[in-house]
Amino acid sequence: MKIIWAPWRIKYIKKKKEKGCIFCNHLKKKKSSLLVYTTPLSLVVLNLFPYNNGHLLIAPKKHTDSLEKLTEEELMDLMKVVKKMIKVLKKILKPDGFNIGINIGKQAGAGVEEHLHIHIIPRWRGDTNFMPICFDTKIIPQSLKDLAQKIKKCLQEKR
Repeated sequence: MKIIWAPWRIKYIKKKKEKGCIFCNHLKKKKSSLLVYTTPLSLVVLNLFPYNNGHLLIAPKKHTDSLEKLTEEELMDLMKVVKKMIKVLKKILKPDGFNIGINIGKQAGAGVEEHLHIHIIPRWRGDTNFMPICFDTKIIPQSLKDLAQKIKKCLQEKR
C-alpha cells in the first residue's frame, strides 16, 4: 500500500458528526466559512468533501426532501442561483465543463436525504487521471477557505 501524506485532512477525520441538517445549520450559524451566497429562498455552500475544486451545493432554505414540495418561486430561485454560480465558477476557475445534478433518495446517491440540494461540479479536460483510477484518491489543489473568499469577492464585484 502506498501512502499519500495529507496532514490537513486530520481536521476532517477528527471532526464530530454534525447534528441536524447541514444546510439548515449553515443558515443558523452567524458565520460559516463554507456558506458563500444566499438569497431570500436559497443558499450556496462549498462541499466539505468535494469531488473537484469548486464543488458547490445549492439548496432551498425550505427544509424539504422533494422538488414537488417547492413552490414555483422557490424552484425558479434555485435555478437562477445555479446559473449565477456557474458564471462565478467560470470566471474564477475556468473549467472546461460542469456536472450538475440532484440525487433524490439514498438509492440515488443522496448523502443528505432530508434536504434537497443541487450539485455543481466543475470539470476540466484530464481531471480523471491515474490517482482516482489506481489509488482511489482525488487531489484537490485549493483550500476551501481560499476558494470561499474568491467566490464571495467575485459575487461582491457583480453587485
